[in-house]
Amino acid sequence: MPGSPKRTRTAPPPAAKPAGQTQAILQRLYGQHPNATTELDFTTPFELLVATILSAQSSDARVNQVTPAFFKRYPDPQRLAAATTAELEPQIVATGFFRQKSKMLLGMAQALLEHHGGQVPAEMDALTALPGVGRKTANVVLGHALGVPGFPVDRHVLRVANRIGIAQAATPEEVETQLCAALPREQWTLASSTLILHGRRICRPAQPMCPACAVVDDCVFAAQMRTAAAAPTPGAAGVRAARPPHTQPPARKATAASKQPARKAARPAPAGRKPAGRKPAGRR
Repeated sequence: MPGSPKRTRTAPPPAAKPAGQTQAILQRLYGQHPNATTELDFTTPFELLVATILSAQSSDARVNQVTPAFFKRYPDPQRLAAATTAELEPQIVATGFFRQKSKMLLGMAQALLEHHGGQVPAEMDALTALPGVGRKTANVVLGHALGVPGFPVDRHVLRVANRIGIAQAATPEEVETQLCAALPREQWTLASSTLILHGRRICRPAQPMCPACAVVDDCVFAAQMRTAAAAPTPGAAGVRAARPPHTQPPARKATAASKQPARKAARPAPAGRKPAGRKPAGRR
């Protein structure tokens, strides 16, 4: 329509790498992080379920400091379900969000007793129906404790997969779907653990150690960094700095002083007459 503003097309996000290339990249990462697995300490599916709930917004190392005494006191759902939040909170305070986590642990243990006979179920839907258990936690328990392939996607997997380019998605669920489609089912848990370790040790959020990365030559993020480093530096000799998108300076806001009409120049006093002075204060 005439007069209507033109629509600007945004460039589509780059597609994820093909499945074959994704598998080859993971093979090299398997070599850099051999036998990758969860760093949470556990001996039973119930213990891993508890530890994974506690690991939310905390580190595995911190959780591993708390769980030995906790598991000794609450080795099964029966013991945990009989506790109170007042009893649990002091024991898990070091993991953070202890009030919310204590309620989740109690609800989880009670649900296991009520619906599963005190056993940790081996199905995704049953696990995610438990209080405090999301898809990532369920995948951790399925893959590492119950022998069911699962692909946990935490913040490390989300970051690393998008940086390398083996996934292009903004949510953990989308990354899980893309990587599960690209990898053999029997590799899901190993691939997740490998990407987690790679994110913790090499592909860190703020200062990634790209020279130490086994897949740096195939990494989209590393290629972008190399391109940026090779670009001419604005302000250098012979290089003209790029102008920002908005070249016109913003209009200055009108102030109270600027809104006042300009004062007329005072007329010179006639010869022989003194110029009028200001009246003394209080005599108006």
